[in-house]
Amino acid sequence: MRGAAVKADVLQPHPVKDQLPGVDFCVTSSPHWAEAVLLGFQHYLVMLGTTIIITGIFVPKMGGGNVEKAEVIQTVLFVAGLNTLLQTWFGTRLPVVMGASYTFIIPIYSIVLAPKYSQYADPHERFKETMRGIQGALLIASLFPMIAGFLGFWRIVVRFLSPLSAVPLVTLTGLGLYQLGFPKLANCIEVGLPLLILLVFLSQYLPLIAKSKRAIFDRFAVLFSVALVWVYAEVLTVAGAYDGRPQITQLSCRTDRSGLITAAPWIRFPYPFQWGGPTFHAGNAFAVMAATFVAVVESTGTFIAASRYGSATPIPPSVLSRGIGWQGVAIFLDGMFGAVSGSTASVENTGLLGLTRVGSRRAIQISAGFMLFFSVLGKFGALFASIPLPIVAAIYCILFAYVGMCPFSILSQGYG
Repeated sequence: MRGAAVKADVLQPHPVKDQLPGVDFCVTSSPHWAEAVLLGFQHYLVMLGTTIIITGIFVPKMGGGNVEKAEVIQTVLFVAGLNTLLQTWFGTRLPVVMGASYTFIIPIYSIVLAPKYSQYADPHERFKETMRGIQGALLIASLFPMIAGFLGFWRIVVRFLSPLSAVPLVTLTGLGLYQLGFPKLANCIEVGLPLLILLVFLSQYLPLIAKSKRAIFDRFAVLFSVALVWVYAEVLTVAGAYDGRPQITQLSCRTDRSGLITAAPWIRFPYPFQWGGPTFHAGNAFAVMAATFVAVVESTGTFIAASRYGSATPIPPSVLSRGIGWQGVAIFLDGMFGAVSGSTASVENTGLLGLTRVGSRRAIQISAGFMLFFSVLGKFGALFASIPLPIVAAIYCILFAYVGMCPFSILSQGYG
């Protein structure tokens, strides 16, 4: 009888806080709907920064103006919403956002600057032809993660992951993107630094001072700080603080220089091959495929971090492999719709899981709903896309650090 009682006690699920301290809501639990909607919108704002940065790098070099830039942002948001839902429904089922990846910048940039596209005199024609070349490269490159994931090859690789090998993988995943934090914050220090200070104060110190039983300031610190500093940046812009300043300062600091609100249509539905059929070149495809391998490794580290901040059990190799397969599907959809970059599991959104202590899958799915909604209603999406980039960079300084800290929790939890 005593053995049966011990066995029943062992089989009982442990509460989340007993299992992994510091997590308020795990993968399968969720706060009430109003709070989940706010958390989903917060995740949308965080992933929007990456979308704007990557689109701003490529579209002007491709010959596109503000109209093309707004259309590409809508497309990236639409595909990111689809890919996030697919990953949370059929992939790892972890609370991860699938968005545009910085890993693809160098190979895509080489396609953009290729001589065969610079011969077009009409900028719009050059934009379309370049986009078709990028689409073809992404479609071919997507075969690698789909084959590696769905056929189980990646499962063989991750089977050798132990805590000792998972720790540096996750650490480099988080800290390897830090060049997108402080250097871009420094482009407008008078906007980026107040956001950084305010975000640290709201998330780390104010909860201790207020001693509130409900997690409000730390859970919604990103929303509060972005709203306050965005209003502050608008005041500086209207007051003429940047009049006569260098062009790079005005582009980074002013809130009225994005040009997206006037260029974006009210309603537009992205659709496959909207800029024409893809073109295929072997050199472009191999370059993007190399970046896809790096994105697969990055996503593996992000999945491990998301499982920790979602209070999930250590991920089986089969689940990691399945998630990589669905990442290949995501890159395939990027190529179909013309999302200008491949997809990966978002490191910054995973850091937000650690900041808010909410690893709810439902909140991430709600954020995917916001991506789809604002991708169709262009004017509203363009309004939030006009947030100055140093604000986004300041947020990244904190969120990348959370992913970098995750290995200490992994060691205490055990992996593999």
